[in-house]
Amino acid sequence: MAVRSVEPNQADQANALLSFDELRARLRAVGEERYHHKHPFHLMMHEGRLSRGQLQAWALNRYYYQSIIPIKDSIILSRGPDPVFRRAWRKRVVDHDGDATSEGGIKRWLKLAEATGLNPEQVRTGQGILPGTRFAVNEYLNIVRNRSLLEAVASSLTEMFSPELITLRVEKLRQHYPWLAGGLDYFEARLYQAPDDSKFAINYVFENAKTRAEQELATQALRDKCDILWAQLDALYFAYVQPGWPPPGAFRIENA
Repeated sequence: MAVRSVEPNQADQANALLSFDELRARLRAVGEERYHHKHPFHLMMHEGRLSRGQLQAWALNRYYYQSIIPIKDSIILSRGPDPVFRRAWRKRVVDHDGDATSEGGIKRWLKLAEATGLNPEQVRTGQGILPGTRFAVNEYLNIVRNRSLLEAVASSLTEMFSPELITLRVEKLRQHYPWLAGGLDYFEARLYQAPDDSKFAINYVFENAKTRAEQELATQALRDKCDILWAQLDALYFAYVQPGWPPPGAFRIENA
């Protein structure tokens, strides 16, 4: 009697663990759909249509995000039970805070803010940052504090997409805003830091997501991180482009 092959049903397929390549493709698809390279504010930047004041508002608000990155990474570091993981992850804190041999990403971002014409010490205090920026960035800290370590690590995987955006950004900033040339060290450093970081993180996610449900949680964490980046630009666009309504206490372009 002939043996009839049994096709896996849809439920089995939906629960099947993704291979490394399938998972990476799924994560990259999130970036294609949701990463902030497509946001109208960034498109204006790359087309040379932002004023100096709008670039100042961007540098100031983005600084708040930059300033919490080592805090975010320190939270993840503190949750890692494995010394191998902690040794790998602590590099991220040094990359942004600096050490005896490197000034770090935060200081490099302050140089960019200074190149726009802002006072770097005033930027460092956070005066004038949009409430929408604070809300979005603080939600990123909530993700890494309150969700699983797997999801916290997965949320960092926007680094998979950032080198392409950074390469384009540096090219366009040099082209359209030559007066920023002395402040672009931050981006140049991230071109070699981000690929190493994302390689470690995606391997961690693949090795530690033991079920399809956990892989889906990791993918959702990356979606949420992309939404946080997008929300920051939404706040900037609303306050400084259209309709141009900065809230009370926020940076004012006319006072720049």
